[in-house]
Amino acid sequence: MTPHPFRDVAIVAAYNTPQARVLEGHTSFSITLDAARGALAEAAVPAAEVDAVFSKHAPDLIYALGLGPAWNSNCAGGIAGVLQAASLVATGLAHTVLVADGGAGLYTQRSATAPWTRPANEFVVPFGLYTAAEFALIARRHMERFGTTPEQLAEVAATVRNSGHVNPDAVYQGCGPYTPDDILASRMIADPFHLLDCATTSEGGCALVITTAERAAELPGVPVHILGGGLDALGPAYRHAPSWDLTGASDDVPNGYVGRRAARKTFAMAGLGPADVDVCELYDPFSFEIIRQFEAFGFCAEGEGGDFVMDGRIGPGGQFPITTDGGLMSYSHGGGVVQLTQRVARGVHQLQGRCRSMQVPGAEVALCTNGGAGALFTDVVLLGSERP
Repeated sequence: MTPHPFRDVAIVAAYNTPQARVLEGHTSFSITLDAARGALAEAAVPAAEVDAVFSKHAPDLIYALGLGPAWNSNCAGGIAGVLQAASLVATGLAHTVLVADGGAGLYTQRSATAPWTRPANEFVVPFGLYTAAEFALIARRHMERFGTTPEQLAEVAATVRNSGHVNPDAVYQGCGPYTPDDILASRMIADPFHLLDCATTSEGGCALVITTAERAAELPGVPVHILGGGLDALGPAYRHAPSWDLTGASDDVPNGYVGRRAARKTFAMAGLGPADVDVCELYDPFSFEIIRQFEAFGFCAEGEGGDFVMDGRIGPGGQFPITTDGGLMSYSHGGGVVQLTQRVARGVHQLQGRCRSMQVPGAEVALCTNGGAGALFTDVVLLGSERP
């Protein structure tokens, strides 16, 4: 049999800096540097061992940490960075890779949506298209087609926010608990999204250390393995009004189910299926995105996602507990790529048995995702406690 492409790769550390609405005295680089140092300390890996860096601050990190010569990647991080970093290790192009990012001082216009999701273009500037409206277009199409209800969206939002409510590290720790009625009572932002259906904005950093399985066996932490992964994109995020029916040349999967091909590749690489997943660290920019992902990834049939998330299935003790740290809605939404990397970090923590909130007992397989149909991309990675 052909060996698994990532058999000799392991994630040995996942570190989050403090997260806050505003981190006084920090810049995006300084909080990224803190995250990098924290991850290396957690892994017990000397900085001199790092020979590749994935970060939008990669050259500055290489200089500040005294690395180099080192691989300077053009990919900042998130699942895309994790899979590319793993590929470097698997092919011998690098031995130990640092993936790090952070955001601070970016969100100064408190009355506006997050700046990293509203680049100036022909839709945003004259017509006011913004993130919530983009994702709302996708959600409303699904509701009209399948009868998905606001109450089902609210069930998702309440579940995610309640995980943040009990997470001592979450920006919105202690702000709940929430009921679906609380979500529905919050003000409307972009139909069907109420305020509490939407991601927050905050600041913070996150970093991972990825190395060889052989080196991981010498380190004190619990190694986590990459069982499979895939990337799906249909265009640049936040520059084009999203259409559910948009397709590319490679297949007929519409943007409404972007990520389906990535999930199929991921599960095939792992030799597993949705039923084997113990915890779903799903990206949660808006409540409906969770419902959409469950359908796109094959956990349920098209149109059944609304019913699928009800009756405790996605909550603590449920069949598929979701976004256990509170996600973008409650834990942190630090800008740029940092929140993409955080979903992988939380999957790592779950499999290491040290998640600060909503630890899933005996978790062995974690599904982590990035993006969403409103942004024209969805990335998927499957992590496991056992070496593939």
